[in-house]
Amino acid sequence: MTVRMPHQLFINGQFVDAEGGKTYQTINPNDGTAICSVSLAQVSDVDKAVAAAKEAFENGEWGKMNPRDRGRLIYKLADLMEEHQEELATIESIDSGAVYTLALKTHIGMSIQTFRYFAGWCDKIQGCTIPINQARPNRNLTFTKREPIGVCAIVIPWNYPLMMLAWKTAACLAAGNTVVLKPAQVTPLTALKFAELTVKAGFPKGVVNILPGAGSLVGQRMSDHPDIRKLGFTGSTPIGKQIMKSCALSNVKKVSLELGGKSPLIIFSDCDMDKAVRMGMSSVFFNKGENCIAAGRLFVEESIHDLFVKRVKRLSCRIPQVEEVKKMKTGDPLDRATDHGPQNHKAHLDKLVQYSQVGQKEGATLVCGGKQVPRPGFFFEPTVFTNVEDHMYIAKEESFGPIMIISKFKEGDVDGVLKRANDTEFGLASGVFTRDINKAMYVSEKLQAGTVFVNTYNKTDVASPFGGFKQSGIGKDLGEEALNEYLKTKAVTIEY
Repeated sequence: MTVRMPHQLFINGQFVDAEGGKTYQTINPNDGTAICSVSLAQVSDVDKAVAAAKEAFENGEWGKMNPRDRGRLIYKLADLMEEHQEELATIESIDSGAVYTLALKTHIGMSIQTFRYFAGWCDKIQGCTIPINQARPNRNLTFTKREPIGVCAIVIPWNYPLMMLAWKTAACLAAGNTVVLKPAQVTPLTALKFAELTVKAGFPKGVVNILPGAGSLVGQRMSDHPDIRKLGFTGSTPIGKQIMKSCALSNVKKVSLELGGKSPLIIFSDCDMDKAVRMGMSSVFFNKGENCIAAGRLFVEESIHDLFVKRVKRLSCRIPQVEEVKKMKTGDPLDRATDHGPQNHKAHLDKLVQYSQVGQKEGATLVCGGKQVPRPGFFFEPTVFTNVEDHMYIAKEESFGPIMIISKFKEGDVDGVLKRANDTEFGLASGVFTRDINKAMYVSEKLQAGTVFVNTYNKTDVASPFGGFKQSGIGKDLGEEALNEYLKTKAVTIEY
C-alpha cells in the first residue's frame, strides 16, 4: 500500500505552512524513527483559522445551509472515510502505535459510525412550545429555538486520534458550527488526512480547520480567543482545569471536558469466571492501556482472588476461549497477528516504567511485567500488580498504560467495596461482574461514575452518552446529549 498524508496546517480549505515555516518531526513509536515533518502552528495561525471559521459561520455558505443538506455533506464525508479506511488505519497505526486490526475496527470504524449517526441528527434539531402565564385579553406564544453556537475549538488527545476527533467534531458540525481543531502534537496525521477528505466531500472553506501544535501555545490561544464561543477538550484533569479557568477569564466560553479516570471494576465470586477474566484483561490492556475508561483498579472478592490472578497471568485477552492458552504477542502494530503494540511516545513509556517502580517500592506484589521490552521502539510489558492497598500511589493515580492493579475485598462486603471504589476524585467509568441481578442493580446505582458496565466492559456506542462525574469532567460526547454541548437555546415570546 502506498500511503499519503498531508503534513501542513489546514486553514480555510487549504493546506498551508505555519507562520515562519516552523515544523517538527512526528515519531513512529514502533521503532523511534521520524515519519515526516509536520507544520507547527503558532498563535498567529490560530487567529487566521478562527477568522476563517467565523467568516464561514457568519457570512459563508455553511451558515446559510439547509440542515438536510448539511447532513448530506456529513454522510458523504463518512462514505469517503469508509472508502479510505485501510489507509486511515495504517496512518493511525504508524503514528499512534495502535494495533492495525484494532485501529481498523475501533479507531476508524467507530469514527465512521459517529459521523453517520450525527449526520442523521442534522434535520432533527428542534425546539418546543411552552405555555406561559397570560392575562386576557392578550395571548402569548412562547417557543424555543436551538441554534449553533458559532466558532468552536476542539482539543483532542493522542490515544484515539481520529476517534476523539469524530466524537466531538461530528456533533459540532451537525449542530451547524464551524471548527478549529488541535490534534495532539504527537499524533497529527489522521486529523490532517481527515481534513483532506472534507475537501473531497465538498465542505465549504473555513468550516473545518486543523492546527497541529503545542498545547501551551495553540491550545492556550484557543482558550483565550474572544471569537471562540465553545471549547471541547479531552485530556488530563490538570490541563482541563487550566482550560476551564482560561475560558472563564477570556469570554466565559462554553466548555465540555472529558478528563482523567481511575475506573473501578468489582468482580464478585458469583461471576462467570471465564468471562470476568477475559473482560477484566480487556478492560486494562485494550489499546495498550491507553484508554480513558480502562479499569484502573480491579476489586476481586477474596474467595476467587488467587484463582483470578492465576488465570490472568497465563491468558491472552485476544483468544475467544479461555482454554486456549498462549501469550499476548507484542510487536509491530502493522503485523496482523500482533496483540500488543508500542506505547504512544517515549515520555509516556518512561512514566509507565516509573509508575511500576513506585508500585514495587510501596510494597505491591509485581506478578509480571513492569519493564520496557528490550527491542527498538516504545514497548512496555503487560503488567499485573496484586496486594495493592488503598493508600498506595498506584491505587489512586491513573497509569494510562497496560498495568492491571488488583485488590481483594472481604467476602460479601458489598457496601465496603463500594466505599473503596468510590473513594476517588475520578468518576468516568466503572464495572461489576456478578450473576446476581439484584446485586448488579444495587452496585450500578451506588457507583459514582458516568458509565457503569455490568458483566461486560469497553462497550461504548455512538448512540449512548459518554462522560464523567467529579474531576473526570463535565458534559457528554456521543448520543443525543452531545448535541447539547454545541447548541444554545433561545426563547421567543410573541404577544397577539
